[in-house]
Amino acid sequence: MSARPAVLVTRRIPSSVLATLDASCDVDLYVGEERIAREELLRRVRGKRALICLLTDLVDREVLEAGADLRIVANIAVGYDNLDVAGARARGIEVTNTPDVLTEATAECTWALILAITRRVAEGERLLRAGAWKGWALDFMLGSELRGKQLGIVGLGRIGLAVAVRAPAFGMRVAYATADAVPAGGGLLPVPPMEEMSLDRLLATSHVVSLHVPLTDRTRHLIDGRALARMRRNAFLVNTSRGPVIDEAALAWALRERLIAGAALDVYEREPAVHPDLLSLENVVLAPHIGSATTETRTAMAELAVRNVLAVLSGQPALTPIPGPPLVRRRDGA
Repeated sequence: MSARPAVLVTRRIPSSVLATLDASCDVDLYVGEERIAREELLRRVRGKRALICLLTDLVDREVLEAGADLRIVANIAVGYDNLDVAGARARGIEVTNTPDVLTEATAECTWALILAITRRVAEGERLLRAGAWKGWALDFMLGSELRGKQLGIVGLGRIGLAVAVRAPAFGMRVAYATADAVPAGGGLLPVPPMEEMSLDRLLATSHVVSLHVPLTDRTRHLIDGRALARMRRNAFLVNTSRGPVIDEAALAWALRERLIAGAALDVYEREPAVHPDLLSLENVVLAPHIGSATTETRTAMAELAVRNVLAVLSGQPALTPIPGPPLVRRRDGA
């Protein structure tokens, strides 16, 4: 009888999902509260056939070399800027992510942030908790209505589209800027009429700009000082994609100088650190990367990662392989 394959899991996952993996594999589960230390990752990945990791784990050439027996790296995330995809596939290692299952949760969180910043919800709660509320007044904490305004979607992939299809419920028209093909369907809701624009025009005309692009060399600091200066002074910027898409220093400057009305962020350039200038500003909502943080979605993400691992280790194709160069077939036939 052949030995059970060894799998390293870099963070705790739901017990029901872990039980499924444990039924077929020898699981090495890291149970620390913080992300696994680099040295420990390098040590524990040795001899493993599969690695289930998070977006906070950098899986680069050094990790791939340490994990010489790896057959698959399964990332519990949609984005994969933490993975050396080309390097893995050149070594015959499949790499997978968890698309689709977190689309609706992230779209819902995006709208929560849009409403929180435009209606000053977080700012109002801080004021109330500080004991500074003096009672109702006609001109107290006036926000901005969404009806009749333009929602600008930057990156019309699965999540961007899911955000767009909810816009009619708030009376908003939708514009988008993307280099990718527009998806054919809108999931749970019908796709509204949408106007394609250049990024510059979208920034100049939208009342709410929502970012939904992957982090690449092309999108890093896509929203910089120049882009922020193009935006309307009564506009709001929302980011639930990846932190480095925004130049945080430039954003703090734009918010401080009131070049834009506000921003709502769920992701940051140097997580978990947040640019200190943002922390002191009232016209920004700051969330701790909770876009996909529902019980249902996080469980589904872990389940999909495990299903990918079990498929590859049993000689079947991965369910959700990350696009990239062709997988190099290993000499041992795996």
